[in-house]
Amino acid sequence: MKTPTSVTNKITEKALPLEQCLAKTYGDKQAKYEGRQVLNHCQIVGEVARELMARMPDWLRNALFPKGSELIAACHDLGKVSPTFQEKIYRGAKSTNGYQNNSKLELKNANPDLERNWGGHAGVSQATADALNVGKYIPEILGQHHGYSPTISNLATDAVFGGEVWQQRREELINELKLALKCDFPTVNSPEHARVLAGLTSVADWIGSSSIFDNPTTDWQPLIKQALDNAGFICPEVKKNLSFSDVFEFEPHNSQTKLFESVNQAGVYILEAPMGIGKTEAALYAAYQMINLNQATGLYFALPTQLTSDKIHDRVNQFLEKILTEDSRHRQALLAHGNAWLQQTELGVEGNPSGSWFDDKKRRLLAPFAVGTIDQALMAVMNVKHGFVRTFGLAGKVVILDEVHSYDAYTGTILDALVKNLRQLHCTVIILSATLTQQRREALLNEKPQINDYPLISAKSNQGGLQEITTSGTEETTVQIYACQQDDDAIEEALKRAEEGQQVLWIENTVAEAQAQYGLLASRSSGMAIECGLLHSRFLKVDRAVNETCWVKLYGKDNATDRNAKGRILVGTQVLEQSLDIDADFLISRFAPTDMLLQRLGRLWRHKNPDRNSSALREAWLLVPELKAAIENTDLFGNSAKVYSPYVLCRSLEIWHELNHVKLPTDIRKLIEATYVEREEVGKMRRYKAELEKKRSELNQLALFGLSKAGKTLPETASTRYSEQDGVQVLLIKAYRHNANNSETLVTLLDGTLLVLPHLVSKEDKKKIRDLAAQLLQQTMQVASYLAPQPVSIDTLKTWLGDYIYLGERDQTESLLRVAIVNESGEIKGLNGGMVSEKYQLSYYNHLGYYAEKTGTNK
Repeated sequence: MKTPTSVTNKITEKALPLEQCLAKTYGDKQAKYEGRQVLNHCQIVGEVARELMARMPDWLRNALFPKGSELIAACHDLGKVSPTFQEKIYRGAKSTNGYQNNSKLELKNANPDLERNWGGHAGVSQATADALNVGKYIPEILGQHHGYSPTISNLATDAVFGGEVWQQRREELINELKLALKCDFPTVNSPEHARVLAGLTSVADWIGSSSIFDNPTTDWQPLIKQALDNAGFICPEVKKNLSFSDVFEFEPHNSQTKLFESVNQAGVYILEAPMGIGKTEAALYAAYQMINLNQATGLYFALPTQLTSDKIHDRVNQFLEKILTEDSRHRQALLAHGNAWLQQTELGVEGNPSGSWFDDKKRRLLAPFAVGTIDQALMAVMNVKHGFVRTFGLAGKVVILDEVHSYDAYTGTILDALVKNLRQLHCTVIILSATLTQQRREALLNEKPQINDYPLISAKSNQGGLQEITTSGTEETTVQIYACQQDDDAIEEALKRAEEGQQVLWIENTVAEAQAQYGLLASRSSGMAIECGLLHSRFLKVDRAVNETCWVKLYGKDNATDRNAKGRILVGTQVLEQSLDIDADFLISRFAPTDMLLQRLGRLWRHKNPDRNSSALREAWLLVPELKAAIENTDLFGNSAKVYSPYVLCRSLEIWHELNHVKLPTDIRKLIEATYVEREEVGKMRRYKAELEKKRSELNQLALFGLSKAGKTLPETASTRYSEQDGVQVLLIKAYRHNANNSETLVTLLDGTLLVLPHLVSKEDKKKIRDLAAQLLQQTMQVASYLAPQPVSIDTLKTWLGDYIYLGERDQTESLLRVAIVNESGEIKGLNGGMVSEKYQLSYYNHLGYYAEKTGTNK
């Protein structure tokens, strides 16, 4: 490691006494005061870790959190006992303590700027523990407590860390903590074990750094339990011994019963069954059973992508309302969705609105019950910043992985590692799929299946071998298939069916194509008694929630009066094939791989509906190119060939182009295996296959790189699935202005709501700040970076947004958040009113969402 030659620390003859070594300052932007001592803060964090462990069931604590784990957490800040850090923190409070730089004898040569060379005080913590041989993996745990592994090559006794006298002081700190906590360091068994203890350490540090402990004159010991309660770490209270019908108000069918009967201990369980048969309810009841038996600590329901509808939260909320006791403190906002949980919990600096973990996607993993994306769970096994916090958050839970079939090679590699890791974390893993290939089932089970029946349950508990259980009683249905090669014909048919009163569903593979088809259909249906709607992922959170609630109600069950009032056409993207409980009379779909098409068919006649329009037929139209022409020129698939592999599209089209009907569930396994079975190719199909295999190899290498624990820690924006473009968070507002004395900013939202954002945040305002931050987050969405407004500097935003939304790390100049103005005509402009993209004209409308049109020379 190279350090600047112009300024270096010199070995000092003395080290500050422990009682003068500060860990914190406190106050606000106007005044900072000397806060708690390092010993005091470390003891608080150790006791927080101990209380976190005390709230775990015995089986989880005994397996993963041995006595002494609290000492590891307590020692996280050993490195703050160093001249560079102490000089920095005394300078930080100089406005109130009158400190003059380097005026303390022990700090006379200290240069805080050097800390960046070894990852700050965390690097010193790691070097100290390494020199004292405290135990395998423990130094790395201490070094990672800010989320990443520091790059360090110095010895603990080197001059930059203060020499031998400061190392002795750090050793003194360890001995004091051992005495205070009455324990020694535990044995850490493996890298995986180290990750979960690193997560415990970081979370305990976050809670131990919350505002409740700020004032060093306050007695901290009575506050430990309250701090954990404030952070949301409260054990859930569930009603005992509920039956399936108690929870869902209907009797389970054969597949559901056999699943929850087989899930009786931690392990991996796969339910393969057709669309619409209640796999979600089966998995949720299995999760309830494990929690009821005290064999699981909570639930994380992992959905395939961010495209997936948030409406699954409503279904899980209804489940929680049934199983939680009436006086449970979790009934109001325990399901970590939207921002309710964020508004009601405090998790230290990292969990404040300005921190990276004031983000419902991440924080969900720490909640007892949550619905989120698979991406956040996958990062639990990746070498990304705070990946180990996610590991800690999942330990001991039931983890439901929905629609596993839809993952590419990149995500599949990480998913296999996740399932293996979850078993080591004593989780119960329930995998749901309608269209899983045998090859993927084998990889997930890490064992070759013997049965190829469908529907099927594969059960592999941690204490036993593989059981394959065939289920029965699934009603067979037949869907008529029509291959349509002209969009105009499909448009006419959609209008005709809707005019007859049918509820039509039209699914495209890209947002742009969905917007285009919606525009055509809305224009053509003007003046007709037809309602048109659009659902995709590029709506602001607040608008998307309203749209989905409206259309799920209209296309849902038990709503015959509204449903039959008029015909409708709902256009959308993959969000309509995943987790939305909607029931269409007629389906039109852009062609896609077999497994996606089968998912889409699951939205057709999903429920038994005695009031279904009498003209409706169980029929789906597929928008397809002609087979031979498509094989010769895959451009005929349009933008679908950019979303899905051309080879898989061609293999799928070979099967579907001659089909005039599909029997469900009978044909599902046959169609999936025929699409993906390995075979030799010739001509252009050989080239397409070679391109796919090359891409898969690249994806696999990317995945393995992300899994590698060696090398530099990846940012939390690291992708868990292969994408040519990373997504970025975009905040859209109508206007903003600073008041006369620049003490607050007035932000006008797109609906006209006015938010007043104070610039100076006091301790008393923190609840208000969280509420404002939650409202701002509802005005955001994820957009591919190439379509997003241009980035702006952090300096431009930090004065008025820095306390409310995470903008990036200290060493970054560009904000991770993109912010833009939507004018009266819907155009998206920069904060200064200028253009926000060189290649696209960007706009936003409530009915259309975020819209990007290429400008003249880029078309």
